[in-house]
Amino acid sequence: MSFNTFYCRAFQKTMKVAVNFLDWTPPEVLKGAGSIKELPALVKKQGVNNVLVVTDKGLMGLHLLDSLFEGLEKEGIKYSVFDGVQPNPTIYNVEDALKIYKDNNCEGFIAFGGGSPMDCAKVTAARVVRPKMSPSDMRGLLKIRKKLPPFFAVPTTAGTGSETTIAAVISNPDTHEKNAVNDPSLRPAFAVLDPELTVGLPPHITSTTGMDALTHAVEAYIGKSNTKQTEEDALIATKLVFENIETAYADGKNLEARENMLVASYHAGLAFTRAYVGYVHAIAHNLGGMYGIPHGLANAVILPYVLDYFGETAYKRLAELADVAGVSGPAQGDRDKAKRFIAAIRELNEKMGIPDKFDQIKDEDIPLIAERALKEGNPLYPVPKIMDIEDCKALIKKLQK
Repeated sequence: MSFNTFYCRAFQKTMKVAVNFLDWTPPEVLKGAGSIKELPALVKKQGVNNVLVVTDKGLMGLHLLDSLFEGLEKEGIKYSVFDGVQPNPTIYNVEDALKIYKDNNCEGFIAFGGGSPMDCAKVTAARVVRPKMSPSDMRGLLKIRKKLPPFFAVPTTAGTGSETTIAAVISNPDTHEKNAVNDPSLRPAFAVLDPELTVGLPPHITSTTGMDALTHAVEAYIGKSNTKQTEEDALIATKLVFENIETAYADGKNLEARENMLVASYHAGLAFTRAYVGYVHAIAHNLGGMYGIPHGLANAVILPYVLDYFGETAYKRLAELADVAGVSGPAQGDRDKAKRFIAAIRELNEKMGIPDKFDQIKDEDIPLIAERALKEGNPLYPVPKIMDIEDCKALIKKLQK
């Protein structure tokens, strides 16, 4: 065992014990078609009379927030809107949202949208309670440690699971870096899982966000920091994704499939926020930071390559996922089942028009992408097999078209 591997494993074992002392209370959930209409009364019940709604211009243009705004007005709740969130939210988005929050004397947040609005709102809320810390200062673990203002998360994609995670990722467009912030205080207190909000998602967003949820479940399950609960959540999520993603992709108005994908995303979020993700995310974050590749798309493409790299160190766990996903077929033994599971991921990607490589990756960027990915992944992520810089560069090279 190399010193690097020894150090990573020692750190991970320490963290696995330490996190038992953190608060893992999940959000209070409103679920089902039309549940968004129940949110204003819940906001009022929490004693919040003035909120900042964080979203993006696309959702505003689709008028998805109209019923929320009407409900807030009916409850006598004042609201301000920041709709400038970019697909990869930036440190400047956070500062712009913070100014609106302060200028309007807001008392809480409603994050409405995909992972980008939720991540932006989380870090903005962290800036409220830690005004002297920049988003870059918050990078890493347990830097905030203060209760956020009341926070309500409304996902409109079934993928990030951000409505139940302790994580947020903010980009610095000046350095092309992504800052991953992890702290239990970032976990929303309330979440709304309303499938009606996802029926308008285009097929390509449905597919890539759905594969994002699958990546969360898989990386959590094959890692070395699971609990019985995270294992159960990851298995539930994996089963639901395999059973529903193609239906949601092909028939976006199928409310049952849409709700099942939201539930899958939620359970995957519960799994990975406690058990962590792995190198798929580390590489995806840095491809997003470098080239603006959407996070779900990056995860979908990278996932099978990383699982191939893990090889026999992940076969047993991947075989269990294959059984739950219903893709084991006549396979004999863990290796066969694991290979079938990886092949099933590639097949899902192909069926939904997701490419198997990227044409953005430049040879000269690979060393920096690899360095930044391992800075994020080691020693934190409890992956089945520790990757060194040469391994990482070689894997990124395989992702080139």
